[in-house]
Amino acid sequence: MPETPPKFALLERGGWRAIAVGLLVVLGVGLGLAFLWFTASSLFVVFAGVLFAAFLDACARGLRPILPIGRTWRLSIVIVILTAITVLALLRGAAKLPEQVRALIAIIDAQIDVLQERLLAFGIDSLGPEGGRNFQGLLPDMGQLFGHATVAVGTATSVLTTTIVIIFVGVTLAFDPAGYRDSALVLVPPRARPRVRSVLDEMGSVLRAWLLGQAVRMLLMGVVVWLSLYLLGVPGAFILGIQAGLLNFIPYLGPIVAAIPIALVAMPLGTPMLIWAVGIYTVIQTIEGYIIGPMIQKRAADVPSAWTLIGIVLFGTLFGTLGVALAMPLMAVGRIALIRFYVEDWLGDRQA
Repeated sequence: MPETPPKFALLERGGWRAIAVGLLVVLGVGLGLAFLWFTASSLFVVFAGVLFAAFLDACARGLRPILPIGRTWRLSIVIVILTAITVLALLRGAAKLPEQVRALIAIIDAQIDVLQERLLAFGIDSLGPEGGRNFQGLLPDMGQLFGHATVAVGTATSVLTTTIVIIFVGVTLAFDPAGYRDSALVLVPPRARPRVRSVLDEMGSVLRAWLLGQAVRMLLMGVVVWLSLYLLGVPGAFILGIQAGLLNFIPYLGPIVAAIPIALVAMPLGTPMLIWAVGIYTVIQTIEGYIIGPMIQKRAADVPSAWTLIGIVLFGTLFGTLGVALAMPLMAVGRIALIRFYVEDWLGDRQA
């Protein structure tokens, strides 16, 4: 039997080598995806810490024209100011906020009972056997829709722990962002490090701009809603303004959720007050969402609206509350990575 020519033997060895490399790549990708899936909650907390670090860095950069001192000193001043504001807000609100919150919860609880009775009068039992405290009939299965929410922010203890971790990670990263970036670049081949470094810096710039824009939008929304509801005479206007401002962090879905407590609190005051409260909130949200917001975030995160909604739904379904809250910044940095590494470097399209 004739022997296999040397060149075919080399081809066979090369073919098996290519197959082995392909299998190892597939196995590595599978293990990587499994790791991301099982550690998603922790990774989201870490990413929230990165966002907080970007916010602190943006504030420190903003102080540079006013205080031409070292970055560490400016960052320390920012942290001291934010800590003082937080402590002052907690001390001043410790006596008043719990009472207002209890009053609002009582009003909302009573209005859910009224809504349940009205629905039952029409033969609708959508609010379930718990009289409106269980919204399983109105919403999809929350265990499936927000499957990891109980892991991330399921209890008050986990919320406090998560907040502490986010603050610690954010402060630590903010004091030496370049050092942590360069330590991560060690895992990248040397020839690719300048490119990856520039893309990471671009991601940081986008996160800083987006966070500052969101902070301005949240503050503006909270103050305007608070003053408007206060002038209308709606109870708990300050709390309703706070929740409207905080929920404005989540694009599209957050403002819709914020409207529900406002409507429930305004219902006992009569139909005209309900129409005025919801109508004014809708006008404020429309102006902020379609005029002021796009002006503030003009160049921060150039992600199309449809992709933003898709990202919110997907991240919320897969990863719960943190997935919904962090969908927009994740989409923003993901877009940069996709364009720079895949479209430009892999496909060679530099016009994207």
